[in-house]
Amino acid sequence: MGFLSDIEIAQSIKPTPIMQVAEKLKIDPEYIEPYGKYKAKIDFNMLNENSAKAGKLVLVTAITPTPAGEGKTTTTVGLSDGLAKLGKNVVVALREPSLGPVFGVKGGAAGGGYAQVVPMEDINLHFTGDFHAIGAANNLLAAILDNHIHQGNELDIDTRNITWRRCVDMNDRQLRFIVDGMGGKTDGMPREDGYDITVASEIMAIFCLATSITDLKSKLASIIVAYSRSGEPITASQLKAEGAMAALLKDALKPNLVQTLEGTPAFVHGGPFANIAHGCNSIIATSMALHLGDYAVTEAGFGADLGAEKFLDIKCRIADLQPDAVVVVATVRALKHHGGAKKEDLTREDLEALERGLPNLLQHVENITKVYGLPCVVAVNQFPTDTEAETKLVEDKCRALGVNVALSEVWAKGGEGGVALAKEVIRLTEQSNDFRFSYQSDDSIIDKLESIARKVYHAAGVDLTPSAREQAAKLESLGFGNMPICIAKTQYSFSDDPSLLGAPKDFRVTVRSLKVSAGAGFIVALTGDIMTMPGLPKVPAAEKIDVDEKGKISGLF
Repeated sequence: MGFLSDIEIAQSIKPTPIMQVAEKLKIDPEYIEPYGKYKAKIDFNMLNENSAKAGKLVLVTAITPTPAGEGKTTTTVGLSDGLAKLGKNVVVALREPSLGPVFGVKGGAAGGGYAQVVPMEDINLHFTGDFHAIGAANNLLAAILDNHIHQGNELDIDTRNITWRRCVDMNDRQLRFIVDGMGGKTDGMPREDGYDITVASEIMAIFCLATSITDLKSKLASIIVAYSRSGEPITASQLKAEGAMAALLKDALKPNLVQTLEGTPAFVHGGPFANIAHGCNSIIATSMALHLGDYAVTEAGFGADLGAEKFLDIKCRIADLQPDAVVVVATVRALKHHGGAKKEDLTREDLEALERGLPNLLQHVENITKVYGLPCVVAVNQFPTDTEAETKLVEDKCRALGVNVALSEVWAKGGEGGVALAKEVIRLTEQSNDFRFSYQSDDSIIDKLESIARKVYHAAGVDLTPSAREQAAKLESLGFGNMPICIAKTQYSFSDDPSLLGAPKDFRVTVRSLKVSAGAGFIVALTGDIMTMPGLPKVPAAEKIDVDEKGKISGLF
């Protein structure tokens, strides 16, 4: 008998009605807006009653991702169910999946096995329409900008220096660089343009970093869309766009309440990419989880050098959050891949490859404990092919750093398989910690880049292209120098070269471009060949996704 797929498992379990999930959290019905039987939005105004932090904040991150898989979301969900098994009041806070990866590579991103959030199909597809609202707000600003130019260009916008791009929530490489405004005089000003994927847009970042409608409007107003011919920044406020954009986003800003397969409450809200954007769910959802639960378990995208770094250096700085514990997820298979083992050989015991790959895990762990001063546990997401000797090697190496290892069997066993990890997380959250950032706000832009590269990536340093160096000076002269840095970098390596696996040393990171996201409140540094609009693979996951005559979806995995 074969294993059930993720979607088959999700469809085999009847969820608890969402009003009962909300009742478990003691949410006043006044703040609940049901979206069918198993989804609801919770009005963020609930936080105005008492916004003080109540719960412990647990961050789940991972080693550098490989094709072998790590299971970060699965571990986040299973850990939460494990805490619930121990009688703890726990709330999960996750990102919403983007349609691009769902139809491209992932085929779904709501956990896996018996550690999932449901309704799985809804979460992976349209859900409650948040991403559509974000895309509409983004493209409204683009339309207003081009209309302003068409109607006389009173702000003297330099059409060769427009920084605002349109977006769509799909992997579509054809739209990366386009020419629009073609046709006659009534069809706009012809110019070069392009699209980003919605989850890489500044609106998505603003959406996830806003704390209220007022804060949202203020951030939207600060967006820089272009520069005038005299070099002055042109903002959304000058185009009088922020009010209408906020109107499109007002309902989306309310976090989405769903549940795990075991009925643990989960907020799934916002979804910026971590290799391009800051990779965290919304501040409002995290704040709600902390307010309603004794433990709030959240995750940050990709490896700890991306998602965790941005969670700690950007989100925690902006939202004044302090994590109580960090979980670093690893698999023996992925570590062997980092050690040079081929994908087809990962099921065989190979202590030598594992030994070569372990420095990747140990570097992530050391970053969390030494750079950020946070207590940490390694969760080994167990596969049936892992051997006792391989698991012992991982435990011994981590123990040498003063970090415990907990085996996670949540994919196969749900919350019961996460109890051991949950016990260690509880122990860590009861300790005091010395949380600190990897750089200070008043450091220069270049010094911040150097700090991240040297401390987190373990690089020899940073090289800025001549244009990036000019951009750094320009941004500082405009008053943006005190903002945190969001480095857009490949997820497959500590370096900006995806082929450098493991824990490379003595490499240099090349920053080719710097751009301010003035609304979001950070500076984006583009490195390597990173793109803000992914493409589909040769065989997209979309080819296997289908729906039958009764509306039952298949192929999400």
